[in-house]
Amino acid sequence: MAAAWQRPYLNVFKHFRVEEWKRSAREGDVAALTDARLKGTVYRIRGSVPASSYLQLPRTGTQSLGLAGRYLYLLFRPMPRKHFVVHLDVATEENQVVRISFSNLFKEFKSTATWLQFPFVCGAAEGSAADRAARTSRRGLVGAAPADVRWTCLVLDLHSILSLYLNRRYGHLKSVKLCSNLLVKNLCTSDLVFDPGVTFSEAQQADLACRGVAPMPREMAFPVPKGEKWHDLYDYIRFPSEGSKLPYDSIQKSCLGPAAGGQVSEDPVQQLPQPVTLTKAVRDRLSLIHQITSPKAMPRRCPVITKSIPEVHLTTPGPPRAVPAADQELEKNQRPHSAGDAGQSPSVSDGGIHVYAHQRSERTIRATRSGSEESVYRKGPGPGVPSGRGASACRRLLPDPILKLRMIIGFGGCSTKRVLWTQNNAAVVYPCHAVIVTLQIQTGEQRFFIGHTDKVSALAFNGNSTLLASAQAGPPSVVRLWDFPTGSCLSVFKTHVRSLLSLSFSYSGAVLCGVGKDGHGKTMVVVWNAAQVTRGGEVAVLAKAHTDVDIQALKIAFFDDTRMVSCGRDNVRLWRVRSGALRSCPVNLGEYHSLEFTDLAFEEGHAAEREPEDRTLFVCSKSGHVLEVDYKNVCMRSVRRLLPAQPRGCQRQDKAGGGAGPGIAINSISISSTFCATGSEDGYLRLWPLDFSAVVLEAEHEAPVSSVCISPDSRKVLCTTTAGNLGYLDIQSRDYNTLMRSHEDSVLAFSVEGIWKQMATVSQDNTIRVWDLVSMQQLYDFTAAEETPCAVAFHPTQQILACGFDSGMVRTFSLAASDLLVEHKQHRTVITGLTFSPDGNFMFSSCLQGTLALYSCTVQKSHVLRVLGNVVARDAGSGSDALVVSGDSRLLAFVGPSKYVVTVMEACSLDELLRVDISILDLNSTALDSAARVCFAPVPRGELLVSTSSNKILVLDAKTGRLAREVSPVHKLSCSSLALSKDGRYLLTAGGKVIKVWDYQMRFDVNFQVYIGHSEPVRQVAFTPDQRHVISVGDAIFLWDFLALPAESSRPVGDEGSYATPLLFTEGSSEKLKDASETPRQRVPLPLLSSPPCLDVGSVHQAGCQSIFSESDQEEEAGLPGSSRTVANGDKDASVLVVESIRNEELVVVRPKVRQESSRSPGESANEPRKETKSPKSQCSVRPDSYRHFTPRFKASVLPQSFLSPPAGSEVLKLKAVIGYNGNGRGNMVWNPDTGFFAYTCGCVIVVEDLHSGSQNHWLGHVEEISTLAVSHDAQVLASASGKRNGDSHCQICLWNVQDGVCTASLFHHETQVQAMAFSRDDRFLLTLGDYSDQTIALWNTYTYELMSSTCISEPVHDVAFSPLSHRELACVGKGAVMFWLLEQQGADVNLKVHRAPAPDVLGPVELTSLCYGADTLLYSGTNSGQICVWDTETNCCFMTWEADEGEIGVLVCRRNRLVSGSNTKRIRLWAVAAVQELRLKGPDARSSSVLLEHEITLDGTIVSAAFDDSLEMGIVGTTAGTLWYINWTESTSIRLISGHKNKVTEVCFSPDETHCVTCGEDGSVRIWSLGSMELVVQFQVLNQSCQCLAWKPRPIVVWGAESQHVVAGYSDGTIRVFSISRTEMELKMHPHAVALTAIAYSTDGEMILSGGKDGLVAVSSPRTGMTIRVLADHKGSPITVLQCTRKQYRDFEVEGGELWLATSSDRRVSVWASDWLKDKCELLDWLSFPAPAGPEGLGSLPPSLAAFCPWEAGTLVYVGFGVQKEVLFYSLRKKQVVEKISLPYFATSLSLSPAARFMAVGFGERLLRLLSCPARDAQDYAGHDDAVHLCRFAPSGRRLLTASHSAVLIWELTGG
Repeated sequence: MAAAWQRPYLNVFKHFRVEEWKRSAREGDVAALTDARLKGTVYRIRGSVPASSYLQLPRTGTQSLGLAGRYLYLLFRPMPRKHFVVHLDVATEENQVVRISFSNLFKEFKSTATWLQFPFVCGAAEGSAADRAARTSRRGLVGAAPADVRWTCLVLDLHSILSLYLNRRYGHLKSVKLCSNLLVKNLCTSDLVFDPGVTFSEAQQADLACRGVAPMPREMAFPVPKGEKWHDLYDYIRFPSEGSKLPYDSIQKSCLGPAAGGQVSEDPVQQLPQPVTLTKAVRDRLSLIHQITSPKAMPRRCPVITKSIPEVHLTTPGPPRAVPAADQELEKNQRPHSAGDAGQSPSVSDGGIHVYAHQRSERTIRATRSGSEESVYRKGPGPGVPSGRGASACRRLLPDPILKLRMIIGFGGCSTKRVLWTQNNAAVVYPCHAVIVTLQIQTGEQRFFIGHTDKVSALAFNGNSTLLASAQAGPPSVVRLWDFPTGSCLSVFKTHVRSLLSLSFSYSGAVLCGVGKDGHGKTMVVVWNAAQVTRGGEVAVLAKAHTDVDIQALKIAFFDDTRMVSCGRDNVRLWRVRSGALRSCPVNLGEYHSLEFTDLAFEEGHAAEREPEDRTLFVCSKSGHVLEVDYKNVCMRSVRRLLPAQPRGCQRQDKAGGGAGPGIAINSISISSTFCATGSEDGYLRLWPLDFSAVVLEAEHEAPVSSVCISPDSRKVLCTTTAGNLGYLDIQSRDYNTLMRSHEDSVLAFSVEGIWKQMATVSQDNTIRVWDLVSMQQLYDFTAAEETPCAVAFHPTQQILACGFDSGMVRTFSLAASDLLVEHKQHRTVITGLTFSPDGNFMFSSCLQGTLALYSCTVQKSHVLRVLGNVVARDAGSGSDALVVSGDSRLLAFVGPSKYVVTVMEACSLDELLRVDISILDLNSTALDSAARVCFAPVPRGELLVSTSSNKILVLDAKTGRLAREVSPVHKLSCSSLALSKDGRYLLTAGGKVIKVWDYQMRFDVNFQVYIGHSEPVRQVAFTPDQRHVISVGDAIFLWDFLALPAESSRPVGDEGSYATPLLFTEGSSEKLKDASETPRQRVPLPLLSSPPCLDVGSVHQAGCQSIFSESDQEEEAGLPGSSRTVANGDKDASVLVVESIRNEELVVVRPKVRQESSRSPGESANEPRKETKSPKSQCSVRPDSYRHFTPRFKASVLPQSFLSPPAGSEVLKLKAVIGYNGNGRGNMVWNPDTGFFAYTCGCVIVVEDLHSGSQNHWLGHVEEISTLAVSHDAQVLASASGKRNGDSHCQICLWNVQDGVCTASLFHHETQVQAMAFSRDDRFLLTLGDYSDQTIALWNTYTYELMSSTCISEPVHDVAFSPLSHRELACVGKGAVMFWLLEQQGADVNLKVHRAPAPDVLGPVELTSLCYGADTLLYSGTNSGQICVWDTETNCCFMTWEADEGEIGVLVCRRNRLVSGSNTKRIRLWAVAAVQELRLKGPDARSSSVLLEHEITLDGTIVSAAFDDSLEMGIVGTTAGTLWYINWTESTSIRLISGHKNKVTEVCFSPDETHCVTCGEDGSVRIWSLGSMELVVQFQVLNQSCQCLAWKPRPIVVWGAESQHVVAGYSDGTIRVFSISRTEMELKMHPHAVALTAIAYSTDGEMILSGGKDGLVAVSSPRTGMTIRVLADHKGSPITVLQCTRKQYRDFEVEGGELWLATSSDRRVSVWASDWLKDKCELLDWLSFPAPAGPEGLGSLPPSLAAFCPWEAGTLVYVGFGVQKEVLFYSLRKKQVVEKISLPYFATSLSLSPAARFMAVGFGERLLRLLSCPARDAQDYAGHDDAVHLCRFAPSGRRLLTASHSAVLIWELTGG
């Protein structure tokens, strides 16, 4: 990708000034001539030996051109009957130099690893004898140029040449050597394709930018006489050629298309070369250039370009986002207020730029990139608004923006004279360097106008403060016009003035006038017409004039827009615009003509009897004179001299200098209708009456007053000083209010402390200032007269400030006593580093000589412990982060002893622990890299960040020095500061004038956001201690709100897609919530519409536990319809739970009538009736408002009616591994830390995994999706539950023996789904909980498998738990209440007592969604509104609640005094709840302030399962994203244990060497898995697209190497992407299809990619060139289902070609082809159509048509699909007939044939996998899938088999057969 300065093209001869021969070399006969035909200079190179006459760029071989443009344009003409040679030295991305040579001397193409030689065929004039000979002969084309050889435009695609011929990636053009004999006009490079035959007007009319074509720039064009056509006069050659080639690769004129000289169509579009070689990035870039350079000429709009999807490691800019409006003609280096970029990795072959150009309303957004940062330009009125569509196409750091500018401490920069009142008197407007600030004087709130890139030099308001004009210092000076109420920029325009000093707006806002200096230093006055700017018009120059007089102030008369007045040294002038000319006349000053006039003001007020121009003009001077000028008569009325010595302040002077003593040097004057205000050099603001008789009021300042301004209501006077202070005088109260204090020079460093919330800054103005962080007011000011403070640090725990000076002195101050504590003189030069350890025990300092000092700070007066010399780099520079200490105060890091080394020391002793040489970490770099800044990551990470001179950030292991990862590039300029947030999630960097906020894990395509505003380089940036703000210093102090924490805590659902993260080297994963129940609550849910149950509610007895519960002794009545039941043994004060509501008005307590065995052995028939206890219950069909409630995934598949189980011991297939975790389950993962037992579910399989070895065991007993798991406390029994299977009326619960993995019992009772299960403390009982439709609680005896009790309840229940203290107590949670249960066993009978305790009223109508028992008698429950309630289980009362999350809490785990909560905000939180037990005694008065949040970790999905050890230090957590995470709270780490696809898997494939497999899914991900460890190695993620198919590049004939491991994937948008596995990046992206791809395959040699689409088209593309070379439409209209290639004998089947391939479409047609791609041959060998019945019955959708070549029977293909019979057909290509049939039980959904043994795997929609042995036709069926087996793929060796069922991937091994 060419750099910004090389775009859109670079004229090489002009840039390197060839004519001067300083940067170029010539040898032999090289001369500059004027060519009459080309009408310009050309260079003639001639000589008998090409090597002795040449022109070379650059001058020496050690230099490099560094031109990165993809295309090289050479405009030349070979000399007739002569030979020539051209050498190009090109550098690859690996910095290997390759020479590309072409010449008409070469007879044939030759290539080595470092040299390519191409013959050049010179073209003759069309129709000439030489041209006819060339057309008819195939020989003798290469040789000397013909006599009539023409001027030629040669376009070399350097990228394609290296890729096609050497399989290397183009880096840049290093040198060019043009050897005799030829004439050269020019040499250019560009990333664009220019067509010489198209004019600019034709390009605009035909809208060619959308087709990737641009007209030839004027500097590169050949002249074309009127009436002629370019192609008739000149040759256009593009290489590599798109047409057919000669026997040898050569560079020659193409015979195809008008560019080759054929008939040229009148349509300019038809004159273009074939655009197939234009990549999308080039087309997009071309379109952008066209629109920027011609913004007004848009006769018709380009169609909306489909967005490119960001991939792993792609350089993709973020989508356009809201920025202040800017003009397209403004300076190109301007940056938006917030912009993102992902430039961390090398670009892909197409340049890596994706430009989004959308047409929305009447605005056009243009986004472009320059270098590594993004610029956004917007055309149109009004402020920018975020794009509503397509914003999520690129995954970026959120929230966006993550920083919001809150306050700026600073004033002035360029001038302190420009300050304005708003018309409502409530705010003042002033510049702060490059930012314009509006400050509300009452609240202190600031508003900002950001857009200037240099210091603001002038401001002006119109009369009613609706328009604001601002100018920035030049050169060149730029003026912006703002809509002040909205803050939007209406217009930006460059001025003719080099630097504007003053602006003035007319009262109406129609005229703007400015004064400044031109390039020669002369004063220039310009007047602009701004009348149309508020209506979208442009600003035009009305008049301008140069003058020799000095102008200090100029103002437009408020009564006439065409009149102005000015004053300056020795002059006062009146100006007027008339007839487009600006004229002036001087005021006769008489004897006062030599005064220096500084400011002027018109008399206010208006009298009816006076004309508008009859005004008095007041002009003040440095000498104290105030002149009153009669504006109408252009003469002086009077002169007064203001003298400070006189009490009355004024004396009438008839002559200048007549008074005694010096006058007041007046810098500014402001006039109201009743008084005058002056600001003077002596620091006084004075108020005078209009006759200047006496001083009415005055205010003294410490510095000269630079400007005064009376408010519109005349009640306040604004005042500024040259020291950067801003304040106002309230005339009525006579109070002076300081609005802003600021440093007078650049701020060098700052330090923030969090206890007293103070900030200290040091500046080049020799001051140290301390600020209050809350009010941002200055607290202290220390001035060092002869020293400059250069480093500052706050003590972390005491009010002590340390400061280092340029003299080498280190001083500590006590802020409490405002006193100097101690001076340290260990250093003799500038202090470069100063910091305290976080624990406050030590202080460290370093100086420019390399000395490092350690101080003890345990007492208030610090003392030196150790001093080391020459350990800190002398040339590393100074900065706040020159010395950094780790968070635990144990390690000290710095750059030294040289700038190439980073040293880590023990902080308490300065003993060296580690040295890391930065310069050797990048082996590919030719320059030595040096370290600049260092920063420690949070302690648990153990990482050290180092910024380098090559604009990288290296992340090192702080213990070993190992390079963990790197980020590059970080900034265009060197990184001046970096800081990491305390949680390690965000990184701040500063470079140049910009600040970047990064995602520290680099999980997105856009990993950072860019913020501007500083006009000088940012010296330091850091987080405040509370992490809520960011501070940056440089020209001023910027305070930013850091929005990450509140934005991430509660995101709307719509933001989930743009936040998807790839897995590549990060801990993130793609997650996109679709179920609203998984998202944080937006509002309180409404109650269910069903009638609420009736409760007999009374007081609760406190005598004991027994009195709380109600007994149920007459359970026989429960089953009687219509019976009315009263509560036994309960008076009116008893509170009972309604466990049955038969008619909504009757209260019953239900117990089972009969207790009978309800278990069955695994061998029982599924259809055998079982005995069960069943009670009537009300069915609830409305799903509760809780994600915790399980909902099975919908499946259209059914179970098989027959099953051919293999005999024991003769199984051919053995399930080896399962990839995936079912994130749809709830509580479907268990882990026992004592025994190490770890199990989870994937579909209907229970996976038991050894966490140490990674080996898996699989328990197959379910056929439906498993909803939940529970493990006994001794980890000997596992309970699993799934839905009911075909023919069953109840769900299946399996009990497993953990030791041998045998199912000991299957229990059946619940009718729909089992929501949760729990074992009692002694493991005697198992409680199972039905879902919202079942509403049943069942109690089982785990010894006898008997159903002890079954209770139906009227409300859904979400979770259940047994008390850890008693096996008799348990609790469950549901709608608005906790139900406490008590088990009473009398002999064989079990009685249940239950009490319903409602949630506190303060929570409102909530669902209690989770619970867990805590220490002693505590119970914690979570709600769907994010609250946690604490219950006393003795009284069954809630005594405390606290808000623990913003979303629903679905998981709670408690161990002793710690509690873990998990929610649908993707967070798990660790709480310290030690104080809760004490608060229990306070009852309802307890407060939650003692509950502390210790840690928080954000994962990739909603939390659905969790298991932790007894200390709650580590555990495993499952999410809806299908991921199981290992959590370590001690280290604050989360490690991915198990992962898989959340959505449907669309393709699976083995690598050729069978070390890996690859899967892709509807979530757009391509995942590479290691078959050895079953771990996810790498993931390529594409957002908003589905990956439909993929293929692994076959093993090449040459030795297998890492470089040749590639995977190609096809997507739903019609694109194909080729991924390099070894380089973990996307290498190529093609778009051969307009619809979704359905099949893809590599040719047998891997040189071609065959792809089939949903429309039936088959495309053949070259992965080397990215070109589609053939499209086959034979299957058009029906989706392609299968593409497969196989080898064949070259002349087998009587057709040429070594490859046989087939295509199958869903209309039951198969085409077989023979091809030889190198010879461009592809011939149809056979066409098969299979019959099918007309109307299929009983099939929801037709089964797929599948075909494959038979590996063990050459010339035979196998077919399955919908037909008359369910069968496999073997078709012989030689006999042209079906030779064998094998019957199948069902129609097949997947097919694979083993390449080794005669095995065929067939998958069915009936969740069945069948293995067929051919030709014996022995069949074995295998279970393990809970949905249709839609994929099965054998490994190349035939020893492994991959199958997929929805999102689960199963790996099988063939063990025998």
